[in-house]
Amino acid sequence: MTATPESVALAQAAADSAAEKMAEDILAFDVSDQLSISDIFLLCSAPNERQVAAIIDGVEERLRGMGAKPNHREGERDQRWVLLDYIDLVVHVQHSEERDYYALERLWRDCPLVALRDPESSVAEVGS
Repeated sequence: MTATPESVALAQAAADSAAEKMAEDILAFDVSDQLSISDIFLLCSAPNERQVAAIIDGVEERLRGMGAKPNHREGERDQRWVLLDYIDLVVHVQHSEERDYYALERLWRDCPLVALRDPESSVAEVGS
């Protein structure tokens, strides 16, 4: 099983929005073979809480424009690790320190990366 085209489109839009807000280390993992509840985990980070909040606001606004709204969200109070759950897409925006500490990339390293286009070299292009 692989991520649906709709999930990939949402992930790309979220990644584009995060890049516009200067998110760092944007990666998308196809977790559809490992999890039955989601297709893609999008990870990105920022060096401070204010930027984490700006990234979250931008992602929500962009995906709302596509008719998607998060089913669940966590972590908004501290702005250190905010999770937006769109069911097929889960967006993790982490403070850089949390990203280093929790290292979600290691947890999901067996999952293929979703290729994200790179409109302005802000989003690292990765292959499946």
